[in-house]
Amino acid sequence: MGQNLEREIKTIRIMVEMFCKHHHGRGELCEGCKKLFDYAQDRIRKCTFGVNKPVCADCTVHCFKPDMRSQIKEVMRFAGPRMTFKHPVLAAHHLFRKFSA
Repeated sequence: MGQNLEREIKTIRIMVEMFCKHHHGRGELCEGCKKLFDYAQDRIRKCTFGVNKPVCADCTVHCFKPDMRSQIKEVMRFAGPRMTFKHPVLAAHHLFRKFSA
């Protein structure tokens, strides 16, 4: 698997952890957040675009089920702005990929 996909999985994991810690007050992922991360990780690994995968927001194929898609959007809306301060390198990589596509 490509480095971009691994970085994207790492970014999603961190975002879900940030969301879960803030909303569910746990040191580790609750069952619902773990299920969401596992699902997102599986979707990233099975992406039909492979190593040329675009960022999900710009993708023409939406592979998430509607309920999972709304959950991951909620996580991204919460954690996205905070990534700039807590994980600036990952945030910069994401923005670079988004705007270089």
